[in-house]
Amino acid sequence: QEQLVESGGGLVQPGGSLRLSCVASGFTTNAYAIGWLRQAPGKEREGVSCISARDDSTYYIGSAKGRFTISRNKANNTVYLQMNNLRPEDTAVYYCAAVRIVTAQAMCLQRFAMDYWGQGTQVTVSS
Repeated sequence: QEQLVESGGGLVQPGGSLRLSCVASGFTTNAYAIGWLRQAPGKEREGVSCISARDDSTYYIGSAKGRFTISRNKANNTVYLQMNNLRPEDTAVYYCAAVRIVTAQAMCLQRFAMDYWGQGTQVTVSS
């Protein structure tokens, strides 16, 4: 059974850091763009950061540039999101998703339906 499982969310103070992990099972992620999307209460879902399948090129939403880093380890089917200098406006449920053979930008801009979703992990940034 194909699935994505996220971990690493939690409560952190402003300026703090978290590292989210997304482990894929039941399928090989080599041919998939993998990304992190988030949804805060009352707001639309937005793509935060995505990494392409072909060349590991990356895309970041403007507010994440310089603070977040996405990476993938194809050997263990895992994608990470390192989040530094977190702000209260980063508070949201973060979802890992995968979509076959698209660019990182297209994935994060949600121009294609995702093939797989994780269950989500809560990130709360508050003092």
